[in-house]
Amino acid sequence: METPDRPVAYYDGACPVCAREVAFWRGRPGGGAIAWVDVSAPDAAPGPGLTRAAALARMHVRLPDGRLVAGARAFAVIWGTMPGFRRLGRLVGHPLVAPLAEAGYRGFLAVRRLWRRPSRAASA
Repeated sequence: METPDRPVAYYDGACPVCAREVAFWRGRPGGGAIAWVDVSAPDAAPGPGLTRAAALARMHVRLPDGRLVAGARAFAVIWGTMPGFRRLGRLVGHPLVAPLAEAGYRGFLAVRRLWRRPSRAASA
């Protein structure tokens, strides 16, 4: 498998909240340090070890060494690349904080279903 030279974030662009958040991060300084892949697009391919369904279910980031991280850990990677948010990334990735951050993210996922639009791939 070819490994990217930067993290690759897989997100659900059919979720309005997710799409707005990713647009915010993409537009920030450091946003170009991450490759952003909208897995709701019909031609999206998340790559080895990650199904499209799993990528749609929660945020994933493939690290340059090929490892996948998901949920709050994915956000810790994203924030860790952004000037002005690196401390937040370190905090969320800290072993004592990470379980609490993951619990909060899972809470968000529980209500996210209410906002999600049908996938563009489903209508193609």
